[in-house]
Amino acid sequence: MSAQLACLTADVPVAGALRVELEGASGKVEVAVVRDEDGQLHAISDVCSHGAVSLSDGEVEGCTVECWLHGSRFDLRTGKPLSPPAVRPVPVYPLTVDGERVLVDVDAPL
Repeated sequence: MSAQLACLTADVPVAGALRVELEGASGKVEVAVVRDEDGQLHAISDVCSHGAVSLSDGEVEGCTVECWLHGSRFDLRTGKPLSPPAVRPVPVYPLTVDGERVLVDVDAPL
């Protein structure tokens, strides 16, 4: 597959996230489309690598998202955990903006 429509830019709040479900080569993929405090958009797995809960329900600060359950923070650019208890990164996906359309390729994680 290739990049597919995830949402519109207006759907994603500043310093917030939107959960979307996209179709990948091996099934459904839960993605958090996140707008950081600088207004940049990112696509990251919506599933925390520690607690298996939705990252889109967490707080966005700078270029990070915090898991609401146990407080692990993840870098939106790399998916790497920046604080425990998470020790494994989460996938980050290529995101492009075409006009107002946000396109994400879940089959080509960065």
